[in-house]
Amino acid sequence: MTRPNIIFIVADDLGYADLGCYGGRDAAFGPVSPVLDGLAANGLKLTQGYANSPVCSPTRFGMITARYQYRLRGAAEEPINSKSRGSTTLGLPTDHPTLPSLLKAGGYQTALIGKWHLGYPPTFGPLRSGYDEFFGPMSGGVDYFTHCDSTGRHDLWFGEEDKQEEGYLTDILSKRAVDYVDRMAALQKTDDGKDAPFFLSLHYTAPHWPWETRDDAEKAPLVKDNLFDLAGGNIHVYRRMIHHMDEGIGWIMAALHKHGMADNTLVVFTSDNGGERFSDNWPLVGGKMDLTEGGIRVPWIAHWPAVIGKGGESTQLCMTMDWSATMLDAAGVAADPAYPLDGVSLMPVLKDAKQSFRRPLHWRMNHRGQEALRDGDWKYLKVDDNEYLFNIPADERERANLAKKEPERLAAMRADWAQWNATMPAIPEDATVSLGYSVKDMPQR
Repeated sequence: MTRPNIIFIVADDLGYADLGCYGGRDAAFGPVSPVLDGLAANGLKLTQGYANSPVCSPTRFGMITARYQYRLRGAAEEPINSKSRGSTTLGLPTDHPTLPSLLKAGGYQTALIGKWHLGYPPTFGPLRSGYDEFFGPMSGGVDYFTHCDSTGRHDLWFGEEDKQEEGYLTDILSKRAVDYVDRMAALQKTDDGKDAPFFLSLHYTAPHWPWETRDDAEKAPLVKDNLFDLAGGNIHVYRRMIHHMDEGIGWIMAALHKHGMADNTLVVFTSDNGGERFSDNWPLVGGKMDLTEGGIRVPWIAHWPAVIGKGGESTQLCMTMDWSATMLDAAGVAADPAYPLDGVSLMPVLKDAKQSFRRPLHWRMNHRGQEALRDGDWKYLKVDDNEYLFNIPADERERANLAKKEPERLAAMRADWAQWNATMPAIPEDATVSLGYSVKDMPQR
């Protein structure tokens, strides 16, 4: 079999149960995510998949390097904010091997369409870290119509040039992705491109704030003081935003089928972190910025008919950087030995959903001094100096603290986390935590 094309689709702030295939309810207009539900039904759904972080840019460091993000200074920001524009330290170092740079060296065409959020040019940028092409915003969040960031500055780029383009950002990104698939299909029909598979990172900003659907152009321009729209939004707008993204993924799948490429294209879908204020995280508790399950457990879907059987479901523990390691494995591309991967390939699970292996997962957050370890059924959690121990299959809502009943297990998992943490750089004293809202804006969870 020839090497697969790979499309890595990442939503922004999507909750665990926002999709129908993860238990989400229909909206007033009907199913919220019929395309993604179909990909799960015809592929593999993982129910214990986690993000590398409960906030966006740290996860993206882990995702692009297939290594724990804590190894890099820029990932200590929770998250990188628009004020870092011009910084020479807060970004992804261009000499660090990445998923796209390794695939590119292995003969892949590479592109990022959508959100970057790993530092600004001229020091950092997608074209400097392995992507042949880039179209999208550099910052964390932009208005869907004006494409301005939270400082009111225009933030839509083609390569490293500012790009003015009319339209709703989710649709723009989807259409760009379809165009890329069309171009790659044409290339692969030539002698020069017949052995050149493609890797497309499609990183939506949906359903991240501001709360705008395709029909809300009159709300623009939202600018510096109200991009967060803390007094606006509702679950109905939010679910429509997800539906727009789902429609776009449908356009991309149609393009793959049109070109006869769907069978040998690995399509992966996940979210950069858990849901935010309008998300459905049931049955999980917490959300973005939290190491409780709602902040880090996210949808994971893989579709690759040539390899993955229909209707598979797995409880394999895994985190974002494991997707990256899996893509390298699927492409037959080795890691740089000077930068060994922390991510672990899931290829055995993709080939057989019944396969499983032990996969301890570690996290830490500057915000509220959070620590977490998931190992098998058990989870160690520390928040604001309070320690917890949960049996996750028995108590996914993390309400029954077993720390006092299982002191030996608590001590062992605390020691395990501390031993892992000792292998990571310390959190820098100047690292920042940027909270867009607080209990002044809405009650605490």
